[in-house]
Amino acid sequence: MTSIEIWGTDFAVDGQLANQGRTLDGIPLDGLLLNSRMINGAFDDANPDTVHQWAYPDTGIWDAQRNTREFLAAMPQWKADGLDAFTIGVQGGSPQGYSTEQPWDNAGFTAEGALLEGYRERLAKIIEEADRLGLVVILDIFYHGQDHRLRDEPALKRAVAEVCTWVLRSGWRHVLIEIANEVNWHSHYTHGLIKADRVHELIAHAKSVTHEGRRLLVSTSFLAHPPIITEQVLAEADFVLIHGNGTPGPERLAEMVEEIRATPGYTPKPIMFNEDDHFDFDKPRNHMKTALSAGASWGYFDPGSVTTNPPQPTIGDYHNGYQAVPVDWTAGTETKRAFFTTLRRAR
Repeated sequence: MTSIEIWGTDFAVDGQLANQGRTLDGIPLDGLLLNSRMINGAFDDANPDTVHQWAYPDTGIWDAQRNTREFLAAMPQWKADGLDAFTIGVQGGSPQGYSTEQPWDNAGFTAEGALLEGYRERLAKIIEEADRLGLVVILDIFYHGQDHRLRDEPALKRAVAEVCTWVLRSGWRHVLIEIANEVNWHSHYTHGLIKADRVHELIAHAKSVTHEGRRLLVSTSFLAHPPIITEQVLAEADFVLIHGNGTPGPERLAEMVEEIRATPGYTPKPIMFNEDDHFDFDKPRNHMKTALSAGASWGYFDPGSVTTNPPQPTIGDYHNGYQAVPVDWTAGTETKRAFFTTLRRAR
């Protein structure tokens, strides 16, 4: 059984400091998790007007079960190449990589906050396989553009409690909870409880869920736009989640780490980038290396198209990226191969 713990500013896996004694191009990896955003492994779409967009090119139809089967089949190679963790979501992420409107229905929950059985089953298969392989799972609960499908704040609280109770009672010890993705973007969420100034209430709610004396480790993620963290979240969260998207250069990631550590009320805890769409893996100076050098875990985010500023949506081509649906979960592109080749350099 795989387990994840926090020891001060470090992550520990299976009772040992994560990546203890290992380096990547001379950068110490002690206590850090090399991770990737694989958010749509349980994706589905209940909207008959949009589901056709995700059709596989060989069949002409969308198949949620196939998507998860292919995710499962790819996982052993990710682990063999050196991946430590991945982020997956109950409500997934934009199946267009980036998008302005989200008419599809990938809610994952009923309007009252009950976890839908199909999502529960697909996520369980992924979490079980991660446990077998020794991979840590960062489980995101809410995603903007889908949270409005839950009726009200009691429904949000029920959803959080139901997910946490399910994980705990399943006996999994390798799951970290991310309440919601990018809570500090003002237009992202319908419900105020998920936005930056109140999301700490949901973090506390998740932490209050226990089973046999155990609770889960909980956080929520922030964009690189101000505020990159709030004092309330910093005080309540077990670890810090931030994103590198939209940053002007690698040095900004190191600045963000220092700003977090200088925030009033900061106490030592791990800092993790679990989404960054900047690559340049062949260069001596890039986002990944800068974050790791600053003592922060780093996560690869390949949206499925060339990164643009501002980002533009793309229809998945079953080849590029790890978010635009349908997703090819193998490392079948130059960009994906460059990431996993970089992981294999860790010694």
